[in-house]
Amino acid sequence: MPSQSAIDLRRMIRRYTDQPVDAATIQMLLNAAIRAPSPHNRQPWRFAVVRGEARICLARSMGDQLRADSARDGISATVIDRDVARSYQRITGAPVAILACLCMTDMDVYPDERRNIAEQCMAVQAVAAAIQNILLRATELGLGACWMCAPLFCQEAVIRTLQLPSDWLPQALITVGYPADEGKDRPRYEIEDISVFIQQCRE
Repeated sequence: MPSQSAIDLRRMIRRYTDQPVDAATIQMLLNAAIRAPSPHNRQPWRFAVVRGEARICLARSMGDQLRADSARDGISATVIDRDVARSYQRITGAPVAILACLCMTDMDVYPDERRNIAEQCMAVQAVAAAIQNILLRATELGLGACWMCAPLFCQEAVIRTLQLPSDWLPQALITVGYPADEGKDRPRYEIEDISVFIQQCRE
């Protein structure tokens, strides 16, 4: 039987050791990211590597937005404080984070909304594929990583805090470090519960 692959071994890791991740290793992760497929080969992904004090600034800015949104939702102050603290710890507890962004600058533009929506959807899928490549390469290198979608809820705050180009739309933050635990193997649906096998169709 073949040994387990990075696909089998990958876990979301949220706790890291103090061991730093060097620049060469980050370069390997980014090299894996840009090998992902993309529509028309336009490569609509952009990446910001966030280290040091920038992680703290980003965590605070994202936490402020989370606090404001949760307060408007009527969530209790106790729950808000807990959620903000957890988000802050996850971001600052990793030695480095990679912010994956979407850039539509090189994508096709159509005269109708239907196709423009499809074009953006394709670009988002490409960024997601790049993120998956990062997660798998991190596993291969003995690193832990966690995909956080929180930047989607505070794109303007993230752009402002990191001084990103205005056409970089934050999609996800991938925290990266050497794992302090093995993570959890989450249950998956059975194939027969989520799949259909089709041999004929209506013309």
